[in-house]
Amino acid sequence: MAGFVIRRDSGLYGYERALSRAGLGPVAGADEAGRGACAGPLVAAAVILADTPARRISILRDSKLLSPAQRERAYEEIITKAVAWSVVALSPAECDRLGMHVANIQALRRALLRLDPPARYVLTDGFGVDGLGVPGLAVWKGDRVAACVAAASVVAKVTRDRLMVELAEEWPAYRFEVHKGYCTADHQAALDEHGPCPEHRLRFDNVVRALRDQKARVGRS
Repeated sequence: MAGFVIRRDSGLYGYERALSRAGLGPVAGADEAGRGACAGPLVAAAVILADTPARRISILRDSKLLSPAQRERAYEEIITKAVAWSVVALSPAECDRLGMHVANIQALRRALLRLDPPARYVLTDGFGVDGLGVPGLAVWKGDRVAACVAAASVVAKVTRDRLMVELAEEWPAYRFEVHKGYCTADHQAALDEHGPCPEHRLRFDNVVRALRDQKARVGRS
């Protein structure tokens, strides 16, 4: 964004305002949830917001700074007030096939390309996404400084949490509804006891070890 200066006091909508004034609107933000989890889907979302008083989302923050109840409220406001939003989920098998970095980029790209109307400029959290046909900027901690990225982080997080609750009903031994597939001590204890299920990602060392140990136990039985 050469030639642009975003003032520190410009607020969460500062990036979108500056880009729109330069004729680059609508501006989309994209973010993901679940990249560091060893089980469950990788979910990416893209959002275009309207910067008008009636459609501004006052509760909007980085999803990690909101409580689960606040995230749910923000999610409902986003999908009601956004100009456009989209969300995609990549299965554990697809994450294993692509590798997490490639899967992450591909999920973000798919979400952004599904927006209607399409974005003319894209803001992403941390690293850029190519293949969009429009310019973009990777923003360090973008979910804390750009409204559209924060909105995408909320949509991705709430969507993925809901999916993990559903998976917990199918695979109750792992308690996915509690840790959402991340590598907690409780999750690891369940992995060690039961071995991985089809929702686990085989590119994670702890999952591979659990699978190897499960096969060894079966071989001794």
